[in-house]
Amino acid sequence: MKIVTDSAADLTSEDLATFPIAVAPLYIQFPEGEIRSEALTHDEFYNRLEAMRPQLPTTGQPSPGNFADLYRTIQSGGEEVLSIHISSGLSGTVNAARNGASQEKEEGIHVVDSLTLSGGLRFQVLAAAQAIQAGWELPNILAQLERIRTATEVVYTLDTLDYLARGGRIGRVQALASSVLNIKPIISVSKSDGKYNTVGKSRTISRALNDLTEHLVSLYGMEGPLWVSVMHGRFEEKARLLAESIQGALPVEKLEVLRISPVLGVHTGPGIVGAAVVPMRLIEEIQ
Repeated sequence: MKIVTDSAADLTSEDLATFPIAVAPLYIQFPEGEIRSEALTHDEFYNRLEAMRPQLPTTGQPSPGNFADLYRTIQSGGEEVLSIHISSGLSGTVNAARNGASQEKEEGIHVVDSLTLSGGLRFQVLAAAQAIQAGWELPNILAQLERIRTATEVVYTLDTLDYLARGGRIGRVQALASSVLNIKPIISVSKSDGKYNTVGKSRTISRALNDLTEHLVSLYGMEGPLWVSVMHGRFEEKARLLAESIQGALPVEKLEVLRISPVLGVHTGPGIVGAAVVPMRLIEEIQ
């Protein structure tokens, strides 16, 4: 069985060197043409994004035909497919995957809605890859992915809501009011529908980092060792501060500081910082 995911999983080059995972690209549409998200370095992307102000590029997902081609290639080698994708509450990618599967041998293609993105999606993809290597059967893998999904928190804050407003994710009036009041929202991904959910508001980024840590403590304060991925756009100093804050407040066994995919950065701008957290026991159970 081979895993397929998409660019929103924020897999590292080390992840892709360790596991045979196929990544269906998400796209960024600039005025001069469409570019695969992976074709740009993070800094190249943010330089172009900021140079376009006040315009904003758009994003696109793989077509059902793209998925059908990918699935056909994998199945021609005699393998089944486990296709795990960005939340249906945030993107149409998983529906495109299902439509692509319907064009092929559907009984050998298993499409999973992660109901999350970025580091949370990455946890599920890497767990599935480890389970396949360990010889797990598909029903057991799917059950473990469900446990990981319900135990994972993805939460972040933004320096500005301007990019969300320009991309149509929120209204300009809301963004302007937040700017005037200097409000930094704390946003999580809902476990019920995979959509964004505001869990707090702070007046400064420093306060938001503290509040974000407190939010995680409220969820994991009684939990055992944790795997924490701190994610940011081009906000390295704040990411380091958040990592130190979380590490000082929770029992962290594995800590990474990573950067989110440019295709996600289109909607947030460079000033995004947050974390994905999962209990290590759910990963270590995969033997």
